[in-house]
This record gives sequence, structure tokens and C-alpha cells, in this order.
Amino acid sequence: MTKALGTKEQKIMDYLHEHVFDPILVSPTASNSLKQGIRLTIIRLTERDAVGMVDYFWAALKGTPRSVGFAAKMKKEGFDRFEETFEEFRDRFGNDFLRRP
Repeated sequence: MTKALGTKEQKIMDYLHEHVFDPILVSPTASNSLKQGIRLTIIRLTERDAVGMVDYFWAALKGTPRSVGFAAKMKKEGFDRFEETFEEFRDRFGNDFLRRP
């Protein structure tokens, strides 16, 4: 059983599902390894609060050995990555969003 997300966390996940995750998960051409990586990313994100989710997003952009390779795989398969969404993500989920009750 997964825990229920708070309002802020749900807004972040809804955005990422629409712009990054779901196009891959429903695609008949996305590789199974890419879909599995997306599912693991979703699990990792849902284990965090809103601040942790935003930090995870920025860490993925900054690049870890795992995130750099995964982003390259997403691009190679023709899908949007966090990199393509960062400006809108920043505008929607910046400090003002995180500080709101």
C-alpha cells in the first residue's frame, strides 16, 4: 500500500506524470528498461515530501552518474526529460510554492 501524497506532493507528481512519466509509460515504443526506470523514479519521488521532490528534480538535472545515463536513454528514445521541463517546473514549484501552507 502506498502512502497518500499531500497536496503539494500530488501537484508535483501530476505535473511530472503529464510532462515526463506518462508519455513513456503509455508508449508502445518505449523500451521496457526505460519504463522500469520511470517506475523506480516515481517510487523514489513518492517517498519524499514536496521539498525532497524538488531537490530530487534538481539533482537529476545537475547530474549523477545514474541520472546522466538515464536522461541520455530518454533522449535517444525520443522522450522529454526533466531538462525539457525545467523552466516551467521552476516557475511552478519554486520557493513560493514550497512556502505556501
